[in-house]
Amino acid sequence: MSTSYQNIRGTFDILPDAYTDDGGTRIASSAEWRHVEATIRDVMRRHNFEEIRTPILEPTELVARGVGESTDIVQKEMFAFERKDTQYVLRPEITAPVVRSFLQHHLDQRGGVQKLFYIGPCFRAEKPQKGRYRQFHQFGIEILGADEARADAETIAVLMAICEALGLSDLHLRLNTLGTPERREEYIAALQDYLAPYADELSETSRRRLDRNPLRILDTKVEHEQEILRDAPQLIDFVGDESLAHYEEVKGLLADLEIEYEEDPHLVRGLDYYTETTFELESPGLGAQSALAGGGRYDRLAEVLGSDEPVPAIGFAAGMERLFLALDDADAERPAPPEPDVFIAALGDEAERWVFRTSQDLRDAGLHVAHDLMGRSLKAQMKEANRQNAPYAVIIGGNELDAETATVKEMESGEQVDVPFDGLAEHLRERVENP
Repeated sequence: MSTSYQNIRGTFDILPDAYTDDGGTRIASSAEWRHVEATIRDVMRRHNFEEIRTPILEPTELVARGVGESTDIVQKEMFAFERKDTQYVLRPEITAPVVRSFLQHHLDQRGGVQKLFYIGPCFRAEKPQKGRYRQFHQFGIEILGADEARADAETIAVLMAICEALGLSDLHLRLNTLGTPERREEYIAALQDYLAPYADELSETSRRRLDRNPLRILDTKVEHEQEILRDAPQLIDFVGDESLAHYEEVKGLLADLEIEYEEDPHLVRGLDYYTETTFELESPGLGAQSALAGGGRYDRLAEVLGSDEPVPAIGFAAGMERLFLALDDADAERPAPPEPDVFIAALGDEAERWVFRTSQDLRDAGLHVAHDLMGRSLKAQMKEANRQNAPYAVIIGGNELDAETATVKEMESGEQVDVPFDGLAEHLRERVENP
């Protein structure tokens, strides 16, 4: 079987079985995705977070204002289009949409701090490479309404708890503070003054950023640019006393939780809305593109999006695809594919009708039931039962219908017993629950 249609470059299908894509990247099975998502949801429940789901389509202006006009996302990576007089974008991230939803639906009126989490697809028109796709998936949290350092530390703690629950341990947490936007403007001016004499030595990307978004130069992976930055002004020297006190409290709380970190004065993250605490979690085994997750505080974003008052907020976002790469690198335990409790094999038309009806009854009783839909021979059906690793098979033919008794076979031992039809569900449930 073949088709002339293929998935769009930079996207991938999630299938019942894991497979390797054309670029050599292992794509996890749907069972693995469900396992990771269930683990995330369990950690969120234990930390008292509630789920929020926002549309994939958002107004272009929302993303441009929220993420920042000068960012690479807005300048180069958005999937934006226009229909009639309205401009839309496929969301490239989910923080701005969550804040939009928070303001639109007056979630502050629910009372207390809003602790929200999300899992969903995002879209960026960047060059596909290992772990980076044009449609990718993010999970993350947003804590809205809390300005204390405890909210910052809890945000990081949730991220670390998810990684621990998934079996990831060889991780590297980097931490910094950006201070307030006002003080950061002073630093940006000092950084531009320092870098100006080196402009001809900078890469084309960094020269472009020197005017538009000079903080992003601090993220450079170009070795000779890193050398230039060694003597550059340090952001921490421009951070005010109040911000420094907040940062020290965050570090103390992380120490209380025994969460190890490294202070990185060049960590600025790539979005305009960050203030104060910022952090990034890396998995060194992934190589140069080692970031798993990142986040920080963004107390001014609500005002940028139209709020009359500031809303203190902090959160993180993590890429699911890069998380799976880290799980592969760590050789973390993967969930087994779903297996039926029982496979029912039918011999003859009348038996097939009985099996079709009875399968529904057994499913209603809570059993995972598989049966043949191709009219295959009994031998082929039993082979299929083995392929699906069903621990039990029920065999129904003319003799069984006449006697109203099913033949139940334990696949591993080959032992067979006859079970009356009216006791079949109870018999199977007892065997499945007490193997």
